[in-house]
This record gives sequence, structure tokens and C-alpha cells, in this order.
Amino acid sequence: MKKLLLVLGLIFGFVLSGFTQSNKRPNIIFIMSDDHAYQAISAYDNKLIQTPNIDRIAKLGMLFTQASVTNSICAPSRATILTGKHSHLNGKIDNHFDFDTTNVTFPQILQQSGYQTAMFGKLHFGNNPKGFDEFKILPGQGNYYNPDFITKKQGNIKVDGYVTDIITDMTLDWLQKDRDPNKPFMLMYLHKAPHRSWLPAERHLDEFTHKKFPEPATLFDDYKNRTTPVAEAEMNILKHMSWAGDNKVFPEVMDELKIPEIGFDKQRYQSEMGRLNASQKANFMKVYTPINEEFKKQYPSMNEADKMRWKYQRYMQDYLGTIKAVDENVGRLIDYLEANKLMENTIIVYTSDQGFYLGEHGWFDKRFIYDQSFKTPLLVAWPGKVKPDTKSDKLVQNLDFAQTFLDAAGVKAPADMQGESLLPILTGNEKNFKRDAVYYHYYEYPAEHMVNRHYAIVTKDYKLIHYYYVEDQWELIDRKKDPNELKNQYNNPAYAKIKMELHKKLEKLRKQYKDNTALSNTYVERLMSDAEKGKVFGVSKEKAAEIRARRKKIKTEF
Repeated sequence: MKKLLLVLGLIFGFVLSGFTQSNKRPNIIFIMSDDHAYQAISAYDNKLIQTPNIDRIAKLGMLFTQASVTNSICAPSRATILTGKHSHLNGKIDNHFDFDTTNVTFPQILQQSGYQTAMFGKLHFGNNPKGFDEFKILPGQGNYYNPDFITKKQGNIKVDGYVTDIITDMTLDWLQKDRDPNKPFMLMYLHKAPHRSWLPAERHLDEFTHKKFPEPATLFDDYKNRTTPVAEAEMNILKHMSWAGDNKVFPEVMDELKIPEIGFDKQRYQSEMGRLNASQKANFMKVYTPINEEFKKQYPSMNEADKMRWKYQRYMQDYLGTIKAVDENVGRLIDYLEANKLMENTIIVYTSDQGFYLGEHGWFDKRFIYDQSFKTPLLVAWPGKVKPDTKSDKLVQNLDFAQTFLDAAGVKAPADMQGESLLPILTGNEKNFKRDAVYYHYYEYPAEHMVNRHYAIVTKDYKLIHYYYVEDQWELIDRKKDPNELKNQYNNPAYAKIKMELHKKLEKLRKQYKDNTALSNTYVERLMSDAEKGKVFGVSKEKAAEIRARRKKIKTEF
């Protein structure tokens, strides 16, 4: 009888153990790059670059084709991700002002519920992160070579090497040495790359500078048939991308050819070059000196179209070169997880803080609600839970990440979070995810790139956009018939019914997300006041005064 009871006890213990294991709270690894366009991930589009390791996440799980952001700019996107709230509620509307640390973030909640938490890489807030047992973060934008880090336990440190490799080293070191195997963990692995100004790793300099990339169909967009703010933006590759700081034309070559500086042209270049050690600089010069010599021969006979094409190719070579290192290092992380049997109960997310223009509309940077910056890559693997190699076209946003992670961890989300858990989509129950439209609001104006403030509603078929600060103009884009987003249909009688329906939906969304004129005006005035004092990067006092004068002529607040 005792033997029977012992056997039954062992069987029961085994079954209970198996049940406990299968219902353990998952580990969460959140991988985010900065300004990584979905067009530059081969799981989305293989015309520009192959990213086999990032693609592994898509093959293991789900790729979202309609993932988007609520505000296409770095720090506000991160604030939305952490808080699960739109910019107007979390207060981080732009890159200019600090993040309000009274906000409650999902890492804090997970930490309080028993998760071990860590963050390595780029936060870009001006504040140290709350809710983390360990962190090592770049100050501000950080640097590609020999970067500084703010750490929780060591103070400020400088690390020799290439930033993408270093962030991964720190991440793997934590997993190997500091992870508590008795706790679930939430790890934020955040890359600086491919943020401007683009400096590839030494091993990729020569590889990418010899490649030629296909031009987008709208590289020479003339900005007709849309709104004034589209034409007024300062993010055109030819006109606004710097020769030295971005395209690596040596300052002395600019002087010799009498090429005028664009913005903080030579300053950008000298800032990055000043961080290179002798060996790194020698390798840099070995690759870029021949490029500069050839440019000196070509430049005198180049017309404006030639210059645009030359700058586009140089942009792609360096931008994509930085992504190569990101892909390699994502591979290092996945290899570690597989080798150490950490894949089975781990959610792995790869995303970017927003999309980026890779020459579409002649642009670089982000900010506008057009697809290349509004949409963001999103790939999610969760072996055993998410069906491999699947896709979803549901309208999901970075607003949803916080609630998704809390839901997966079995933790109730605060009532004031505004997103929706993505678990129904990820686990094959997408019919339970009802959203048919998303809301967007961009605020950072006046500022670098001069993209006017605008808010919008986006459905699978249409976008209704309102530019409201120094212009009061509406734009209606037919996403299916006009995928390049070149034609404003707002005043087209054929779209009258659609326009009316979109206006109603937009007002409903604004109420749902509690966006309102009073909140917007508060944030607007803070930035406008600083701009008039000369405290906003890329905006002179004179430019701010001109904007104030234009603003007075606009009656609408929203």
C-alpha cells in the first residue's frame, strides 16, 4: 500500500510539476531599434537588405503588416510603450521636454508582481528608468563608437567598441550572470542603430559603401496635390541632409568645392569623428577617402538630380550598414536563448520606435503620418503559443504593448491604460480584437525638420489628417487606390460620404482617448515659448516669431 501511495504521489507530483511548468508566467524580451524602417527588414521587403536573424523571429511567430505608432518621434514613442497611454496623457509629446516620472510604467508593475527586470541600450528620456533591477543606458542619443553609459550600479562609464555590439554584450552578460532562474524576467534590449548620424561598424564599412540600391518611386516627389505642410517640411535628402555629418563628405572637401553647410553639418561630423580611436579612424579613412576623391571629380558637373541620387546612395549605404550589425547581434541573442533552453516560455518582440523614410517622398526622418514613418515593424515570437510563420493585418499600435505584456504575465492592467492586449491576435483568436481605426497625433513644431502639428484617424482603407497649427488644412488619403500617398481626396465630391464618416469616427476616437484642445494648447505653448527664447534645436528666434505671426491668423485650435 505504501509503495502504491508512493507511486501515486510521484505521478501526481510529476503531473502537477508539468502543469506548473506549462502555466509559468512567460519571460519577455523586448527588442527595439531606433528609426528602423520596415522596408529595411527582409521579412517585409528584401529589395534593400537581408536580415536573416530578425527574420527568424517572424518565422518563429507572427509578423504584423499594419502595426503603427501614435506619435512618430523617438522619445514620445517610448513613453507610449512604457505607459500604455497616448502622448497627451503621459505628457511626453516631443523630444524637447523630460518624461514625467510620476507616470506608472509596465516595467514597474511587472517588477512589483515578481518579475526580474533589466534594460540595456537607448532610452532617450533625460531620466533614469524606473522599475528596473538593472540598467545600463546611453545618455540622450548616445554614440556609435566608444559610447558612454549611465548605469545603476557603476555610475557613468565609457566602453570601447561599437555600440550595437556593446549593448548586446551587456544583455548577454546579464542573462548569463545576473538572471535569477527562479523568477520570470522582462528584458528591454534597445539599440541606438540605425539612428542618424549613421556610422556602420568597422567590419561593414567596406561592404556597404560599394553597393547600389534601388530608388523609391517617389524620390523626386514634387509635393503637389497635397497640403502646404508637406511642401514646407525640412527633411528632403537633397536640401536638408548634411553633406559631412550625414553623407561623410570631408569638411576640407566641402571647403575646396565651396559646398555650403546644411544645418549643423561639420559639427555633426566632427562630433562623431572625435570619438574614434586611432585604429577606428584609420579604418574609416581607408574606406571614405576614395569616396571623397571620386566625389571631388564628379561634383563640378553634377546637376540637382545627380546630387539627390548621390546623397540617396550614400544615405542607404550607411543607414543599412548600421542595420547589418543589429541583425547580427539579434542573432547572437537568439542563439544564446536556444543554447540555454530559454525559448520555450519566452515572448520575443522585435520592433522600432517608429518607421523611417528611406527616400520615399524625397525624405529622410519620420514625423509625418504617411506610411513609412507611421507604420513600424512588429514581429512577435512565443514558441508554443504563437503559430510560426504567420501574419496579421490587424490595426495594432505601440499603445498596445504595455497591456499585452501585463496580460501575458497574468497582471491586471491599470484602468487608465488606453491600449488593447494583442494576445487574442497572437493566440489565434483575432476575431476578439475589434479595433477598426487608430488615432495619431504629432506635436513637435516648431523644431528640427519643421513638420507641422497634425492629428489623424487611420483605417485599413483611408487616412483623414488635420494640419492645424500654422495651417488649417485637411487631407484624405485612399490607402488602397493610392499606396504611395500622393493625392489628397478631401475636396473630391466622390469621397464626400467617406469623408463624413471619417470625421464622425475621428471625433469618437478623440473622445475615447481624451484628446482635447486644452491639453494640446498647454503643450503647444511650452514649446513655442522655448522656441522664441532660442532654446529649441534647429529653430531660430526669428523663425519662431514668424511662426507665432502665422499662428495668429489661424482661427481653429484643433
